Amino acid sequence: MPKIMHIITRLDRGGSAQNTLLTCRELAGRYETVLVYGLARESGMTESERQILAAEKSVAEGRGVRFIPLASLVRRISLLRDVIALSALLRHIRRERPDIVHTHTSKAGILGRLAARLAGVPHIIHTPHGHVFYGHFGRLASALFLALERRFARFTARMVALTPTERQDHIDLGVDRAENIVTIHSGVDLEGFAAKGLDVVAKKVSLGLDPIRRLVGFAGWLLPIKGPMHLLNAMESVWKNHPDATLVFVGKGDLEGALRALASFAGCEDRVKFLGWRDDLNEIMPLFDLFVLPSLNEGMGRVLVEAMAAGRPIVASRVGGIPDLVHHGVNGLLVPPRDEIQLADSISWLLSKPDEAARMGAAGRLKCREFGLCEMVSKLDGLYRSLLIDSVPPLAAAPSAIPARPQVLRSSVGFEDSCLPPG
Repeated sequence: MPKIMHIITRLDRGGSAQNTLLTCRELAGRYETVLVYGLARESGMTESERQILAAEKSVAEGRGVRFIPLASLVRRISLLRDVIALSALLRHIRRERPDIVHTHTSKAGILGRLAARLAGVPHIIHTPHGHVFYGHFGRLASALFLALERRFARFTARMVALTPTERQDHIDLGVDRAENIVTIHSGVDLEGFAAKGLDVVAKKVSLGLDPIRRLVGFAGWLLPIKGPMHLLNAMESVWKNHPDATLVFVGKGDLEGALRALASFAGCEDRVKFLGWRDDLNEIMPLFDLFVLPSLNEGMGRVLVEAMAAGRPIVASRVGGIPDLVHHGVNGLLVPPRDEIQLADSISWLLSKPDEAARMGAAGRLKCREFGLCEMVSKLDGLYRSLLIDSVPPLAAAPSAIPARPQVLRSSVGFEDSCLPPG
């Protein structure tokens, strides 16, 4: 089988890591698959997170994925560690001799693509999982990353954007030519969010939530780029008209302490619940009356697909790839980033219009089908094959040369069997 090496800094419970792990797991039957990853110390994973990740890795290993941990491969800029990581990547690539190196996220994309270039890898693919050209860093750092992406695109066979808007951003900013950028969304397991047989009242009580109060939900990293501070500030206006609403934060991050302090200072701590990181988001999402994602930048927002799969109406920022998922007035409402007044007005409007909220939630259930796991896997498989077929003699590209897919294992942690058909 052709060999593909994936490279990512943090293999944790974040969206880009989950997307990468699912890609490796689902395509391991068609390609010899190696995943090089950093140890994700920066993620601060809980013991529960580590156990679930270990179970997911075990399932992927059963499918044939080989994992190579690399302690020096970290997300933050560290000159010494970066030099060590580059050397280690170069060593692993030369030993493995992959046909394709597929890098994920900005930092791994820089080091991984450079190492692949130095090692003479035939095909290099990069998925930024959303760009960092605004919202993440200051002007100088953003300009530096833009310059690096333009430089590295010169020897990148294909760049994968998660949404049409992200693709257009890369084209408009001169990162790469349009013909070299393909759009392949981040795949989501939709079935798990259907809430079949879920006892909503019992679930709310188990989480310490009042079963009568309406819930405004957020799920994701509690970091500035996700905008949770703007959501908490906006809720002060929402509560004037909807005092029965509770704001629920699902997730963790550097801002958790500040958010708790602000809620306490404002005297609304009884209306704000912090659930921390949870492995049962598929059962929590259906509890929300509406879902809010006030990000300052977002490549795609997998959690939005999960909210749609649960039939939740959405309020989100009009940034990045979000408008490709949330159509204003159809399956949710879009507001400018950082605009706490419009954010509050949109939340209040949906709480006041349950019929409209239900209509948008139903539209979301239909829309989310475009972002299923099998669709992503099929498109990535097509991308890999198109590059490999272009680089081998005609006879080697014949269907008879494609190896049969080995038997796959059923996951013990709820994953479905492979999306790919046999052969």
